[in-house]
Amino acid sequence: MVKDRSYEYLKSLLNELRSLPRETEWVEFKCNNDNPQDIGEYLSALSNAAALCGKANAYIVWGIDDGSHDIVGTAFDPAGAKKGNEELESWLLRLLKPKLHFQFHSIPVDGKTVVILEIPRAPHSPVQFQGQEFIRVGSYKKKLREFPEKERELWRFFDQTPFEEQIAAEDESAENVLKLLDYPSYFDLLGLNLPENRDGIIERLAADDLINKNETGRWDITNLGAILFAKRLSDFKHLKRKSVRVILYKGNSRVETIREKESSRGYACGYAGLIDFINNQLPSNEVIGKALRKSVAMYPEIAVRELVANALIHQD
Repeated sequence: MVKDRSYEYLKSLLNELRSLPRETEWVEFKCNNDNPQDIGEYLSALSNAAALCGKANAYIVWGIDDGSHDIVGTAFDPAGAKKGNEELESWLLRLLKPKLHFQFHSIPVDGKTVVILEIPRAPHSPVQFQGQEFIRVGSYKKKLREFPEKERELWRFFDQTPFEEQIAAEDESAENVLKLLDYPSYFDLLGLNLPENRDGIIERLAADDLINKNETGRWDITNLGAILFAKRLSDFKHLKRKSVRVILYKGNSRVETIREKESSRGYACGYAGLIDFINNQLPSNEVIGKALRKSVAMYPEIAVRELVANALIHQD
């Protein structure tokens, strides 16, 4: 089962993780250990470690030998795994605080099954599992309270790193950056001429901190870049829930829905379309005079635009 990620992307990701010289604080290799309690604690530890290491995601990979990083395959099936009578994924999510939009990916490689658990980094506070915070120290999973210096460092990260500067997608090629971001809208909204080549586009996006070059020479897309100019917010896992949904209800209650629209585009590039949709749903008055019959909106567009802008700015 491959969810939301292409096979090519997952195979490339697996090769990158296998090429690491050893397990890092944000990667854990396993063969068949599918103990739910252990997985939950690793979710907390690796998510917190990813934040400390400046990574957008952490990973648990089943089916890889810990020492050689050879592909050995795994019998672990996350889709069929349960804790008691509850599905494993649901059980894990219920016991995590804050909630994480983690994903299991099962892929076939050379006739063997490999499972990758993709874990977003801690967003604004240390991630807990069953009320307990964990951290990765070297290759060991420990309770965060036993390492007060790491706990202080983690809180400093949350205090000092604004949401806009955090990473939405990391280690992307320049080509992939331009596939993920609606860069023509960026230049159009700023009234700038579109550069003639890819390097010019990338340079301008980086100048406005929409993307940053990382230590590998590839590109990280910031939350600012993604939230404003994503072609699809669903391409950025922890921003997917920030998609805008407009619902038109019948009457003054929320009992019956007449129409609804969900916009998964970034707020800046999708703003005009959102305003047009809302204006088309608003009641209007007809004005008749001297062979002129026209429809006049009862709500000034500037008021609608300000209302929507405020709603987007104050989204949690």
